[in-house]
Amino acid sequence: MTQHPTRPLRLIVAAAGSLGLLALTACGTAVAPAGDAASAGDALTIENCGATVTIPDVPTAAVGLHPSQTELLLRLGLADSLVGQAQATVEELPDDVAGLAADVPVIGGATPPSREDLLAVHPDFVYAPTTYEFTAEQGFASIEQLSEAGVAAYTATGGCFDRRMSGTVDDLFVDLENLGEIFHVQDEADQLIADSKAQLESVHAAIEGLEKPRVAQIYVDGTTLSGIGAGVEYDILRHAGADTVFTPEDPAFADFFAAEITPESLAAEAPDALVFAVTDAEHEKATRAYLAATFPDMPAVRDDRLIAVSSSDMFPGTLGNVSVVRRIAEGLYPDATFE
Repeated sequence: MTQHPTRPLRLIVAAAGSLGLLALTACGTAVAPAGDAASAGDALTIENCGATVTIPDVPTAAVGLHPSQTELLLRLGLADSLVGQAQATVEELPDDVAGLAADVPVIGGATPPSREDLLAVHPDFVYAPTTYEFTAEQGFASIEQLSEAGVAAYTATGGCFDRRMSGTVDDLFVDLENLGEIFHVQDEADQLIADSKAQLESVHAAIEGLEKPRVAQIYVDGTTLSGIGAGVEYDILRHAGADTVFTPEDPAFADFFAAEITPESLAAEAPDALVFAVTDAEHEKATRAYLAATFPDMPAVRDDRLIAVSSSDMFPGTLGNVSVVRRIAEGLYPDATFE
């Protein structure tokens, strides 16, 4: 099992560096509100990753520490509250919201911002997909350092250390409920939750009763092949109606949701379809070329059932966790009728 994935793998499957780094910033339980904010000026206290976070007032200077989180804040109508967007060169924002962030400063480039760069934009709230973004050993601002600076730090539920292996698509709804309270945009959050649940229900209805294809979720970095078998990535496949090759019960995924595998072991599984996350068109092209050359006789390759998805959609705490379910289901069930 791979305990120290490469940086590209972390970007693709939302890993948080290595297990050693994760342990240094270990968090606890999933996010759950522990207080109510009735009006502006009332403090809100929540439990986030096993730690108590106090929001003294509605944040007015927020930072999304990944495009997935920036997008979610934008869709909640919080463009005017953003003072920074991080890792913005990793993935582009969707076209329909990109213009809203045109004037929001980009910090950190392709990596989380350094502590100095993050604090330079004077945030009062930061939203991260995983605890990796708060790893002081990497030069990033730790949760403790941010707290000392008066900045509230929030990690997506599925990206908490103790939740990372068992995260689900539904964790997004916990984040939306909390963000709705934190920013006093409950109506907007409730609408996104309702729309997301409706999307999932429509997929479930479209594929109900159909024979499930055998599916492996992988990541290709050059000639290095990894399997994905736990976390929100696994739950996304479950919602999409996949009979998964890799599962959380497999010993290889007992401690980490990604594990390096051999081409021979994947070929032996003979999956009907392959799902793989990519950062851009060039990465997708390279992955498809590798799969075609390495597995010409595999049913998934032979029948061209290779489903590429955006890496950002696989990060915890993003609306992409829902939209990618349909994207994958449509590839797995080409004859199904999706509303």
